[in-house]
Amino acid sequence: MKKQVLITACSMDIGGIERSLAGLLNAFDYEKYDVDLLLFSRKGEFLNLLPVQCHVLPEIPQLASLLEPIKSVAFSGHILLAFSRLFSKAMIKLRLLSKGTAKKETGAALLQKYWDNSIKMMPKLQKEYDAVLSFMWPHHFAAKNVYAKIKIAWVHTDFTELFIDNTKDENIWNEFDKIAAVSEDCGKAFLKIYPDLTNKLIAIENILSADFVRKQADEFVHAEMTAGSYFRILSVGRFCYAKAFDFAAEICRKLIDAGVDIKWYIIGFGSDEALIRRKIVELSLENSFIILGKKSNPYPYIKACDLYVQPSRYEGKAVTIREAQMLGKPVIITNFASAASQVTADYDAIISPMDAESVAISIKRLINDDSLRNALSAHSLSSDYSNADQINLIYKLIEGGAD
Repeated sequence: MKKQVLITACSMDIGGIERSLAGLLNAFDYEKYDVDLLLFSRKGEFLNLLPVQCHVLPEIPQLASLLEPIKSVAFSGHILLAFSRLFSKAMIKLRLLSKGTAKKETGAALLQKYWDNSIKMMPKLQKEYDAVLSFMWPHHFAAKNVYAKIKIAWVHTDFTELFIDNTKDENIWNEFDKIAAVSEDCGKAFLKIYPDLTNKLIAIENILSADFVRKQADEFVHAEMTAGSYFRILSVGRFCYAKAFDFAAEICRKLIDAGVDIKWYIIGFGSDEALIRRKIVELSLENSFIILGKKSNPYPYIKACDLYVQPSRYEGKAVTIREAQMLGKPVIITNFASAASQVTADYDAIISPMDAESVAISIKRLINDDSLRNALSAHSLSSDYSNADQINLIYKLIEGGAD
């Protein structure tokens, strides 16, 4: 008899976590497992990446309200949920004022507070599962409103960087049998905040398909990135504090001032777009630092670039870095806390100190050294980044290996 598995996630909007979720779902053995996917909001450009064998559950309005404007939530009849959102927002603003904490840190805190205040108003699923995999934080719903013999929650980011209520968060983590960190260093950072959860933590790397990435990369060629003699740099990610595209603009300015002929493209979307655009104007980079916006298929752009740069302030395990390497691109990343578990320094990527001058020097070094660029590319192409074997770790947990 097939095991019954539920996977929960926010949506299938464009993002690294969503891409890795698609990789996981495409790796499942559907001859042995019935897999239900509960998306809090059943939308997103990556819905078409889901395998047909995966059963996407109907949207639950209370969960979908998470991604709707508060006014829309109220007008749809969910008055208490709308009030919960407003109350959560007010509480976080008061906390920030008392702590003197920067605005950049409000996102995670607000999301946590909303779930803390509203989880009792969310419906419980009636079906009982052999296992639930809660793939996106916060994990309240799988912890409190799902019946399952085995519960596993994922860690995708550096929790030392989040401004949240760690005591309340730990109470939620304790509802799970295992906690899956997407890299060893991501797990180590998590344990700095939650040392009492050591026995629950395991490492399960993102599952990615090199064949899929390479096939998608051949879909089309973007003319803007292939025209001209300049050196093409690309970065991909959500427009947020962690991804540091405002910092990338400062690096670009240093390169331009040094006489380096480049264009730096960024693909993505998010709350920091206005900040990045202001930075571009402030640094007079309108013709050199170019926002391409949201792209459901970023791979032709990665294929067209000469260098992929990840300027992040912190990461769990950046999927886009692996995808660039699968396409044989030379890569530079900043020395964020989990950088050493992301790449092999000076073998398949360069790890640069996290200051604008150092990253600019690393970029100039690669621009001027064809042999180094070629070596990084060759090493990346000869490496297997798919992590296909990681699905066996998940099978073991589903089959009762949580002890």
